[in-house]
Amino acid sequence: MVHEFPVQVYYEDTDMAGIVYHANYLKFIERARSDWVRSLGIDQNAMREHEGVVFVLRRIEADFRAPAQFEDALSVQTEVRSVGGVRLVLSQTVLRDGEVLFSAEVTLVAMHLDGQPTRLPEQLRRRVH
Repeated sequence: MVHEFPVQVYYEDTDMAGIVYHANYLKFIERARSDWVRSLGIDQNAMREHEGVVFVLRRIEADFRAPAQFEDALSVQTEVRSVGGVRLVLSQTVLRDGEVLFSAEVTLVAMHLDGQPTRLPEQLRRRVH
């Protein structure tokens, strides 16, 4: 199952050359992950408040392939690669008209507010298998 999230490139996303500043791709994929979790019916605020559990970025491996530019309409695709007890690995790709501009493998872990790793919420594990 691939989740699609649209992103419009605004002037503020670009550098002096008029291309998307590299760090903004991380923002784009973060927004897409939040939207993906929401699409699964999971309220991250409620999860934090009631269970004391949050998702933490553990690792990201990024590949910048081609630049996006001001006013480009992009799409971020998010797909589950693997689900463990504590860890979730996602593949995220930023595309423009089908062309891959950026790709990343993202590892998230579930963490309790006390800073200790904890099992991924059962609700999430059921929905992504």
